[in-house]
Amino acid sequence: MLLLWVAVVAVSALATPAPGAGGQRRGAVQAWPDAPNVVLVVSDSFDGRLTFYPGSQVVKLPFINFMKEHGTSFLNAYTNSPICCPSRAAMWSGLFTHLTESWNNFKGLDPNYTTWMDVMEKHGYRTQKFGKLDYTSGHHSISNRVEAWTRDVAFLLRQEGRPMVNLVPKKTKVSYDAIKIPKWSPLSEMHPIDYYSSYTKNCTGKFTEKEIKDIRAFYYAMCAETDAMLGEIILALHQLDLLQKTTVIYTSDHGELAMEHRQFYKMSMYEASAHVPLLIMGPGIKTNLQVSNVVSLVDIYPTMLDIAGIPLPQNLSGYSLLPLSSEMFKNEHKFKNLHPPWILSEFHGCNVNASAYMLRTNQWKYIAYSDGASVLPQLFDLSSDPDELTNIATKFPEVTSSLDQKLRSIINYPQVSASVHRYNKEQFIKWKQSIGQNYSDVIANLRWHQDWLKEPRKYENAIDQWLKIHSDPENI
Repeated sequence: MLLLWVAVVAVSALATPAPGAGGQRRGAVQAWPDAPNVVLVVSDSFDGRLTFYPGSQVVKLPFINFMKEHGTSFLNAYTNSPICCPSRAAMWSGLFTHLTESWNNFKGLDPNYTTWMDVMEKHGYRTQKFGKLDYTSGHHSISNRVEAWTRDVAFLLRQEGRPMVNLVPKKTKVSYDAIKIPKWSPLSEMHPIDYYSSYTKNCTGKFTEKEIKDIRAFYYAMCAETDAMLGEIILALHQLDLLQKTTVIYTSDHGELAMEHRQFYKMSMYEASAHVPLLIMGPGIKTNLQVSNVVSLVDIYPTMLDIAGIPLPQNLSGYSLLPLSSEMFKNEHKFKNLHPPWILSEFHGCNVNASAYMLRTNQWKYIAYSDGASVLPQLFDLSSDPDELTNIATKFPEVTSSLDQKLRSIINYPQVSASVHRYNKEQFIKWKQSIGQNYSDVIANLRWHQDWLKEPRKYENAIDQWLKIHSDPENI
Protein backbone atom coordinates (compact mmCIF):
# COMPACT_ATOMS: atom_id res chain seq x y z
CA MET A 1 0.00 0.00 0.00
CA LEU A 2 1.03 3.59 -0.52
CA LEU A 3 0.93 6.65 1.75
CA LEU A 4 2.02 9.82 -0.03
CA TRP A 5 2.45 13.31 1.40
CA VAL A 6 3.32 15.73 -1.37
CA ALA A 7 3.67 19.45 -0.85
CA VAL A 8 2.48 20.91 -4.08
CA VAL A 9 4.12 24.26 -3.45
CA ALA A 10 6.26 23.80 -0.36
CA VAL A 11 5.82 20.56 1.58
CA SER A 12 5.44 16.89 0.68
CA ALA A 13 5.83 13.26 1.73
CA LEU A 14 5.22 9.76 0.39
CA ALA A 15 4.49 6.59 2.33
CA THR A 16 3.33 2.97 1.84
CA PRO A 17 1.88 0.42 4.29
CA ALA A 18 2.46 -3.31 4.13
CA PRO A 19 -0.53 -5.70 3.73
CA GLY A 20 -2.46 -6.36 6.90
CA ALA A 21 -1.86 -2.96 8.47
CA GLY A 22 -5.58 -2.48 9.10
CA GLY A 23 -7.18 -2.65 12.53
CA GLN A 24 -10.03 -1.58 14.78
CA ARG A 25 -10.58 2.18 14.91
CA ARG A 26 -11.38 3.89 18.19
CA GLY A 27 -15.11 4.47 18.26
CA ALA A 28 -15.81 2.37 15.18
CA VAL A 29 -18.89 0.20 15.12
CA GLN A 30 -17.24 -2.35 12.85
CA ALA A 31 -13.78 -3.28 11.66
CA TRP A 32 -12.30 -0.84 9.15
CA PRO A 33 -11.60 -2.44 5.76
CA ASP A 34 -8.06 -3.22 4.67
CA ALA A 35 -5.97 -0.15 5.29
CA PRO A 36 -5.92 1.95 2.12
CA ASN A 37 -3.05 3.78 0.51
CA VAL A 38 -2.95 7.40 1.66
CA VAL A 39 -1.72 10.46 -0.22
CA LEU A 40 -1.50 13.69 1.77
CA VAL A 41 -0.91 16.77 -0.37
CA VAL A 42 0.02 19.95 1.48
CA SER A 43 0.63 23.24 -0.30
CA ASP A 44 1.77 26.58 1.02
CA SER A 45 -0.33 29.75 1.36
CA PHE A 46 -3.66 28.56 -0.08
CA ASP A 47 -6.74 30.51 1.02
CA GLY A 48 -9.23 27.82 1.99
CA ARG A 49 -12.21 29.94 0.99
CA LEU A 50 -11.23 29.43 -2.65
CA THR A 51 -12.38 25.81 -2.39
CA PHE A 52 -15.98 26.95 -2.05
CA TYR A 53 -16.10 30.76 -2.55
CA PRO A 54 -15.47 32.63 -4.77
CA GLY A 55 -13.70 29.75 -6.56
CA SER A 56 -15.48 29.35 -9.86
CA GLN A 57 -15.83 33.11 -10.34
CA VAL A 58 -12.16 34.05 -10.06
CA VAL A 59 -9.90 31.06 -10.56
CA LYS A 60 -10.32 27.68 -12.23
CA LEU A 61 -9.62 24.80 -9.84
CA PRO A 62 -10.74 21.65 -11.71
CA PHE A 63 -8.95 19.12 -9.53
CA ILE A 64 -10.07 20.66 -6.26
CA ASN A 65 -13.58 20.54 -7.73
CA PHE A 66 -12.97 16.89 -8.62
CA MET A 67 -12.10 16.17 -4.99
CA LYS A 68 -15.21 18.03 -3.82
CA GLU A 69 -17.40 15.94 -6.11
CA HIS A 70 -15.78 12.63 -5.19
CA GLY A 71 -15.20 13.25 -1.51
CA THR A 72 -15.81 15.41 1.56
CA SER A 73 -14.82 19.06 1.87
CA PHE A 74 -14.53 20.86 5.21
CA LEU A 75 -15.82 24.39 4.83
CA ASN A 76 -14.39 25.72 8.09
CA ALA A 77 -10.87 24.32 8.40
CA TYR A 78 -8.17 26.42 10.06
CA THR A 79 -4.46 26.50 10.64
CA ASN A 80 -3.29 26.25 14.24
CA SER A 81 -0.69 28.94 13.56
CA PRO A 82 -0.73 31.18 10.46
CA ILE A 83 2.92 30.74 9.55
CA CYS A 84 4.82 27.86 7.95
CA CYS A 85 6.93 26.05 10.54
CA PRO A 86 4.63 26.33 13.59
CA SER A 87 1.66 25.26 11.47
CA ARG A 88 3.47 22.22 10.12
CA ALA A 89 4.74 21.34 13.60
CA ALA A 90 1.11 21.22 14.76
CA MET A 91 0.12 19.11 11.76
CA TRP A 92 2.92 16.59 12.25
CA SER A 93 2.53 16.33 16.03
CA GLY A 94 -1.23 16.66 16.47
CA LEU A 95 -0.53 19.23 19.21
CA PHE A 96 -1.36 22.91 19.61
CA THR A 97 1.46 25.41 19.14
CA HIS A 98 1.86 26.23 22.83
CA LEU A 99 2.48 22.51 23.42
CA THR A 100 5.06 22.14 20.65
CA GLU A 101 6.59 25.51 21.62
CA SER A 102 7.16 26.20 17.92
CA TRP A 103 7.17 29.94 18.41
CA ASN A 104 8.49 31.10 15.03
CA ASN A 105 9.65 29.92 11.62
CA PHE A 106 13.00 28.78 12.98
CA LYS A 107 11.77 26.80 16.00
CA GLY A 108 9.74 23.68 15.25
CA LEU A 109 9.57 20.11 16.54
CA ASP A 110 12.55 18.27 17.92
CA PRO A 111 13.99 16.23 14.99
CA ASN A 112 13.42 13.04 17.02
CA TYR A 113 9.76 13.80 17.76
CA THR A 114 7.38 10.91 16.98
CA THR A 115 5.17 12.08 14.12
CA TRP A 116 2.15 10.30 12.68
CA MET A 117 4.40 8.96 9.92
CA ASP A 118 6.66 7.32 12.51
CA VAL A 119 3.62 5.67 14.10
CA MET A 120 2.38 4.45 10.71
CA GLU A 121 5.79 2.96 9.93
CA LYS A 122 5.66 0.99 13.19
CA HIS A 123 2.31 -0.41 12.08
CA GLY A 124 3.50 -1.66 8.70
CA TYR A 125 3.29 1.34 6.41
CA ARG A 126 6.25 2.15 4.19
CA THR A 127 6.68 5.90 4.35
CA GLN A 128 8.49 8.55 2.35
CA LYS A 129 8.49 12.34 2.23
CA PHE A 130 9.04 14.71 -0.67
CA GLY A 131 9.47 18.47 -0.77
CA LYS A 132 10.08 21.27 1.70
CA LEU A 133 8.83 19.95 5.03
CA ASP A 134 9.76 22.65 7.57
CA TYR A 135 8.16 21.01 10.61
CA THR A 136 11.40 20.82 12.62
CA SER A 137 12.80 24.15 11.44
CA GLY A 138 12.15 26.54 8.60
CA HIS A 139 15.88 27.40 8.45
CA HIS A 140 14.80 30.97 7.80
CA SER A 141 17.11 33.95 7.70
CA ILE A 142 18.79 35.70 10.61
CA SER A 143 16.64 38.70 9.72
CA ASN A 144 13.45 36.67 10.09
CA ARG A 145 14.56 35.39 13.48
CA VAL A 146 15.67 38.76 14.85
CA GLU A 147 12.40 40.33 13.70
CA ALA A 148 10.48 37.66 15.61
CA TRP A 149 12.56 38.03 18.77
CA THR A 150 12.32 41.83 18.83
CA ARG A 151 8.65 42.15 17.85
CA ASP A 152 7.63 43.87 21.11
CA VAL A 153 10.51 46.34 21.18
CA ALA A 154 9.19 49.91 21.18
CA PHE A 155 9.99 50.71 17.55
CA LEU A 156 8.23 50.49 14.22
CA LEU A 157 10.36 49.26 11.31
CA ARG A 158 9.41 48.07 7.85
CA GLN A 159 10.58 44.49 7.48
CA GLU A 160 9.33 43.64 4.00
CA GLY A 161 9.59 45.12 0.55
CA ARG A 162 6.48 46.61 -1.03
CA PRO A 163 4.37 43.89 -2.69
CA MET A 164 5.42 43.26 -6.29
CA VAL A 165 3.04 44.33 -9.04
CA ASN A 166 5.24 44.04 -12.14
CA LEU A 167 4.35 40.36 -12.52
CA VAL A 168 1.99 39.00 -15.16
CA PRO A 169 -0.58 36.38 -14.11
CA LYS A 170 -1.68 33.67 -16.48
CA LYS A 171 -5.06 35.16 -17.28
CA THR A 172 -6.36 32.03 -19.01
CA LYS A 173 -6.65 30.58 -15.47
CA VAL A 174 -7.84 33.74 -13.67
CA SER A 175 -10.93 35.78 -14.35
CA TYR A 176 -9.44 39.26 -13.95
CA ASP A 177 -12.77 41.09 -14.12
CA ALA A 178 -14.15 38.99 -11.26
CA ILE A 179 -11.35 39.94 -8.85
CA LYS A 180 -12.71 42.11 -6.06
CA ILE A 181 -10.87 44.98 -4.43
CA PRO A 182 -11.02 44.30 -0.66
CA LYS A 183 -12.39 46.97 1.64
CA TRP A 184 -9.86 48.63 3.95
CA SER A 185 -10.41 50.43 7.22
CA PRO A 186 -8.83 53.88 7.40
CA LEU A 187 -5.37 53.75 8.95
CA SER A 188 -6.60 55.84 11.88
CA GLU A 189 -9.31 53.27 12.67
CA MET A 190 -7.20 50.12 12.41
CA HIS A 191 -6.72 47.89 15.43
CA PRO A 192 -3.20 48.62 16.77
CA ILE A 193 -1.98 45.11 16.00
CA ASP A 194 -3.28 45.40 12.43
CA TYR A 195 -1.58 48.75 12.01
CA TYR A 196 1.74 47.33 13.20
CA SER A 197 1.41 44.41 10.79
CA SER A 198 0.50 46.63 7.84
CA TYR A 199 3.37 49.01 8.59
CA THR A 200 6.04 46.34 9.02
CA LYS A 201 4.87 44.72 5.79
CA ASN A 202 5.24 48.08 4.06
CA CYS A 203 1.55 48.32 3.16
CA THR A 204 0.53 51.62 4.75
CA GLY A 205 1.32 53.64 1.64
CA LYS A 206 -0.94 54.32 -1.33
CA PHE A 207 -1.94 51.60 -3.80
CA THR A 208 -3.95 52.03 -6.98
CA GLU A 209 -6.85 49.69 -7.61
CA LYS A 210 -4.90 48.23 -10.53
CA GLU A 211 -1.92 47.48 -8.30
CA ILE A 212 -4.12 45.69 -5.77
CA LYS A 213 -5.94 43.79 -8.49
CA ASP A 214 -2.67 42.73 -10.14
CA ILE A 215 -1.26 41.45 -6.83
CA ARG A 216 -4.41 39.43 -6.23
CA ALA A 217 -4.48 38.16 -9.82
CA PHE A 218 -0.93 36.89 -9.52
CA TYR A 219 -1.82 35.10 -6.28
CA TYR A 220 -4.86 33.47 -7.88
CA ALA A 221 -2.70 32.35 -10.80
CA MET A 222 -0.40 30.59 -8.35
CA CYS A 223 -3.45 28.90 -6.82
CA ALA A 224 -4.38 27.65 -10.30
CA GLU A 225 -0.84 26.27 -10.65
CA THR A 226 -1.22 24.53 -7.28
CA ASP A 227 -4.44 22.91 -8.50
CA ALA A 228 -2.63 21.71 -11.62
CA MET A 229 0.09 20.09 -9.48
CA LEU A 230 -2.57 18.39 -7.37
CA GLY A 231 -4.05 17.17 -10.65
CA GLU A 232 -0.75 15.56 -11.67
CA ILE A 233 -0.84 13.44 -8.51
CA ILE A 234 -4.48 12.46 -8.97
CA LEU A 235 -3.90 11.56 -12.63
CA ALA A 236 -0.80 9.52 -11.75
CA LEU A 237 -2.81 7.52 -9.21
CA HIS A 238 -5.48 6.97 -11.86
CA GLN A 239 -2.96 5.81 -14.46
CA LEU A 240 -1.46 3.36 -11.96
CA ASP A 241 -4.92 2.01 -11.16
CA LEU A 242 -4.48 3.14 -7.53
CA LEU A 243 -7.01 5.95 -7.27
CA GLN A 244 -9.88 3.71 -6.15
CA LYS A 245 -7.66 2.18 -3.46
CA THR A 246 -6.21 5.44 -2.17
CA THR A 247 -7.37 8.06 0.30
CA VAL A 248 -6.29 11.51 -0.94
CA ILE A 249 -6.19 14.50 1.43
CA TYR A 250 -5.45 18.04 0.32
CA THR A 251 -4.78 20.96 2.67
CA SER A 252 -2.42 23.90 3.21
CA ASP A 253 -0.30 25.18 6.10
CA HIS A 254 -2.03 28.60 6.07
CA GLY A 255 -3.64 31.07 3.68
CA GLU A 256 -2.56 34.35 2.09
CA LEU A 257 -3.98 37.82 2.76
CA ALA A 258 -3.39 38.98 -0.83
CA MET A 259 -4.00 42.62 0.17
CA GLU A 260 -7.06 42.01 2.35
CA HIS A 261 -6.94 44.21 5.48
CA ARG A 262 -4.13 46.22 3.87
CA GLN A 263 -1.70 43.31 4.11
CA PHE A 264 -0.05 40.60 2.09
CA TYR A 265 1.61 37.43 3.41
CA LYS A 266 0.04 35.52 6.37
CA MET A 267 0.69 36.02 10.14
CA SER A 268 -2.91 37.08 10.82
CA MET A 269 -6.06 35.55 12.26
CA TYR A 270 -8.21 37.02 9.48
CA GLU A 271 -9.92 34.48 7.24
CA ALA A 272 -7.64 34.94 4.24
CA SER A 273 -4.63 34.03 6.39
CA ALA A 274 -6.04 31.45 8.84
CA HIS A 275 -8.70 29.62 6.79
CA VAL A 276 -7.23 26.61 4.96
CA PRO A 277 -8.55 24.08 2.43
CA LEU A 278 -9.26 20.55 3.65
CA LEU A 279 -10.66 17.93 1.29
CA ILE A 280 -10.69 14.12 1.61
CA MET A 281 -11.67 11.50 -0.96
CA GLY A 282 -11.13 7.76 -1.15
CA PRO A 283 -12.53 4.36 -0.15
CA GLY A 284 -15.35 4.70 2.35
CA ILE A 285 -15.34 8.53 2.25
CA LYS A 286 -18.69 10.24 1.67
CA THR A 287 -18.94 11.87 -1.76
CA ASN A 288 -20.11 15.39 -2.58
CA LEU A 289 -20.40 16.21 1.12
CA GLN A 290 -19.72 19.62 2.63
CA VAL A 291 -19.05 19.66 6.38
CA SER A 292 -19.56 22.96 8.19
CA ASN A 293 -18.06 21.92 11.54
CA VAL A 294 -14.97 23.88 12.59
CA VAL A 295 -11.84 21.73 12.33
CA SER A 296 -8.10 22.40 12.22
CA LEU A 297 -4.76 20.98 11.11
CA VAL A 298 -4.07 19.18 14.41
CA ASP A 299 -6.88 16.87 13.27
CA ILE A 300 -4.64 15.51 10.49
CA TYR A 301 -2.58 13.37 12.92
CA PRO A 302 -5.50 11.37 14.39
CA THR A 303 -7.23 11.19 11.01
CA MET A 304 -4.17 9.59 9.37
CA LEU A 305 -3.92 6.99 12.13
CA ASP A 306 -7.67 6.40 12.05
CA ILE A 307 -7.57 5.75 8.29
CA ALA A 308 -4.83 3.16 8.88
CA GLY A 309 -6.75 1.50 11.71
CA ILE A 310 -4.16 2.46 14.32
CA PRO A 311 -5.29 3.19 17.91
CA LEU A 312 -5.10 6.89 18.72
CA PRO A 313 -2.87 8.32 21.47
CA GLN A 314 -4.73 10.07 24.26
CA ASN A 315 -2.56 13.19 24.44
CA LEU A 316 -3.45 14.70 21.06
CA SER A 317 -4.98 18.15 20.63
CA GLY A 318 -6.76 17.02 17.49
CA TYR A 319 -9.62 14.65 16.66
CA SER A 320 -10.17 12.23 13.81
CA LEU A 321 -12.25 13.62 10.96
CA LEU A 322 -13.51 10.23 9.83
CA PRO A 323 -16.70 10.36 11.93
CA LEU A 324 -17.71 13.37 9.84
CA SER A 325 -16.54 12.05 6.47
CA SER A 326 -16.68 8.25 6.52
CA GLU A 327 -19.50 6.15 5.10
CA MET A 328 -18.98 3.82 8.06
CA PHE A 329 -20.59 6.31 10.40
CA LYS A 330 -24.21 6.36 9.33
CA ASN A 331 -25.44 8.43 12.27
CA GLU A 332 -23.48 11.64 11.76
CA HIS A 333 -25.11 13.44 14.70
CA LYS A 334 -24.07 10.69 17.12
CA PHE A 335 -20.42 11.35 16.40
CA LYS A 336 -20.39 15.14 16.22
CA ASN A 337 -19.46 15.31 19.89
CA LEU A 338 -16.16 13.59 19.07
CA HIS A 339 -14.88 16.97 17.87
CA PRO A 340 -15.40 20.07 20.03
CA PRO A 341 -17.34 22.99 18.51
CA TRP A 342 -14.26 25.24 18.49
CA ILE A 343 -10.70 25.44 17.20
CA LEU A 344 -7.62 27.21 18.53
CA SER A 345 -5.00 29.09 16.53
CA GLU A 346 -1.96 30.97 17.89
CA PHE A 347 0.71 33.23 16.46
CA HIS A 348 3.98 34.22 18.12
CA GLY A 349 6.27 35.25 15.25
CA CYS A 350 7.32 38.41 13.45
CA ASN A 351 5.18 41.15 11.86
CA VAL A 352 2.79 41.02 14.83
CA ASN A 353 3.90 42.76 18.01
CA ALA A 354 1.97 40.62 20.50
CA SER A 355 1.10 36.94 20.75
CA ALA A 356 -2.32 36.34 19.19
CA TYR A 357 -4.89 33.68 20.11
CA MET A 358 -7.97 32.88 18.04
CA LEU A 359 -10.96 30.93 19.29
CA ARG A 360 -13.26 30.11 16.38
CA THR A 361 -16.76 28.72 16.96
CA ASN A 362 -19.61 28.23 14.49
CA GLN A 363 -20.68 31.89 14.65
CA TRP A 364 -17.92 33.81 16.38
CA LYS A 365 -14.25 34.56 15.93
CA TYR A 366 -12.61 35.85 19.09
CA ILE A 367 -8.99 37.07 19.03
CA ALA A 368 -7.12 37.87 22.25
CA TYR A 369 -3.65 39.38 22.43
CA SER A 370 -0.68 39.34 24.80
CA ASP A 371 -1.83 39.16 28.44
CA GLY A 372 -5.49 39.82 27.60
CA ALA A 373 -5.42 43.29 29.17
CA SER A 374 -2.76 45.45 27.51
CA VAL A 375 -4.20 45.04 24.00
CA LEU A 376 -7.92 45.16 23.20
CA PRO A 377 -9.42 41.92 21.82
CA GLN A 378 -11.35 41.53 18.58
CA LEU A 379 -14.70 39.85 18.04
CA PHE A 380 -16.27 39.17 14.66
CA ASP A 381 -19.63 37.68 13.73
CA LEU A 382 -18.68 35.89 10.52
CA SER A 383 -22.31 35.17 9.65
CA SER A 384 -23.09 38.89 9.27
CA ASP A 385 -19.57 40.27 8.71
CA PRO A 386 -17.65 37.76 6.55
CA ASP A 387 -15.08 40.43 5.59
CA GLU A 388 -14.27 41.02 9.28
CA LEU A 389 -14.48 44.79 9.06
CA THR A 390 -16.34 45.51 12.31
CA ASN A 391 -14.86 44.62 15.69
CA ILE A 392 -17.85 44.14 17.98
CA ALA A 393 -15.97 43.12 21.16
CA THR A 394 -17.20 46.18 23.11
CA LYS A 395 -20.71 46.00 21.61
CA PHE A 396 -21.26 42.47 22.93
CA PRO A 397 -19.37 42.37 26.26
CA GLU A 398 -21.14 39.23 27.49
CA VAL A 399 -20.17 37.28 24.37
CA THR A 400 -16.62 38.62 24.58
CA SER A 401 -16.32 37.65 28.24
CA SER A 402 -17.79 34.19 27.66
CA LEU A 403 -15.44 33.46 24.75
CA ASP A 404 -12.45 34.76 26.70
CA GLN A 405 -13.30 32.45 29.60
CA LYS A 406 -13.58 29.54 27.17
CA LEU A 407 -10.23 30.46 25.61
CA ARG A 408 -8.59 30.60 29.04
CA SER A 409 -10.00 27.15 29.86
CA ILE A 410 -8.17 25.78 26.82
CA ILE A 411 -4.94 27.73 27.17
CA ASN A 412 -3.52 29.98 29.87
CA TYR A 413 -2.63 32.52 27.23
CA PRO A 414 -1.16 35.25 29.48
CA GLN A 415 1.28 32.63 30.77
CA VAL A 416 2.11 31.46 27.24
CA SER A 417 2.69 35.06 26.16
CA ALA A 418 5.10 35.50 29.06
CA SER A 419 6.95 32.33 28.06
CA VAL A 420 7.33 33.55 24.48
CA HIS A 421 8.49 36.94 25.76
CA ARG A 422 11.23 35.29 27.84
CA TYR A 423 12.22 33.00 24.97
CA ASN A 424 12.55 35.95 22.58
CA LYS A 425 14.83 37.82 24.97
CA GLU A 426 16.98 34.78 25.69
CA GLN A 427 17.41 33.98 22.00
CA PHE A 428 18.20 37.58 21.11
CA ILE A 429 20.82 37.84 23.84
CA LYS A 430 22.49 34.60 22.67
CA TRP A 431 22.53 35.88 19.10
CA LYS A 432 23.87 39.29 20.14
CA GLN A 433 26.68 37.66 22.13
CA SER A 434 27.56 35.42 19.18
CA ILE A 435 27.95 38.47 16.91
CA GLY A 436 30.33 40.22 19.29
CA GLN A 437 31.79 43.51 18.09
CA ASN A 438 29.99 43.18 14.74
CA TYR A 439 26.55 43.50 16.38
CA SER A 440 25.85 47.12 15.44
CA ASP A 441 26.77 46.59 11.81
CA VAL A 442 24.94 43.28 11.42
CA ILE A 443 21.65 44.38 12.99
CA ALA A 444 21.64 47.60 10.98
CA ASN A 445 21.74 45.63 7.73
CA LEU A 446 18.81 43.30 8.24
CA ARG A 447 15.64 43.66 6.15
CA TRP A 448 14.74 46.84 7.99
CA HIS A 449 18.06 48.52 7.16
CA GLN A 450 16.54 51.43 5.20
CA ASP A 451 14.59 52.55 8.27
CA TRP A 452 17.26 51.59 10.79
CA LEU A 453 20.09 53.52 9.18
CA LYS A 454 18.20 56.81 9.55
CA GLU A 455 18.56 56.66 13.36
CA PRO A 456 20.65 53.60 14.27
CA ARG A 457 21.47 54.67 17.83
CA LYS A 458 17.78 55.31 18.57
CA TYR A 459 16.85 51.74 17.64
CA GLU A 460 19.78 50.15 19.47
CA ASN A 461 18.73 52.10 22.56
CA ALA A 462 15.15 50.83 22.20
CA ILE A 463 16.45 47.26 22.19
CA ASP A 464 18.64 47.97 25.22
CA GLN A 465 15.61 49.30 27.11
CA TRP A 466 13.56 46.26 26.14
CA LEU A 467 16.24 43.91 27.44
CA LYS A 468 16.26 45.69 30.81
CA ILE A 469 12.54 45.16 31.43
CA HIS A 470 11.88 42.16 33.66
CA SER A 471 10.18 39.32 31.79
CA ASP A 472 6.91 38.89 33.62
CA PRO A 473 3.29 39.03 32.43
CA GLU A 474 2.80 42.60 33.72
CA ASN A 475 5.53 43.87 31.41
CA ILE A 476 4.56 42.14 28.17
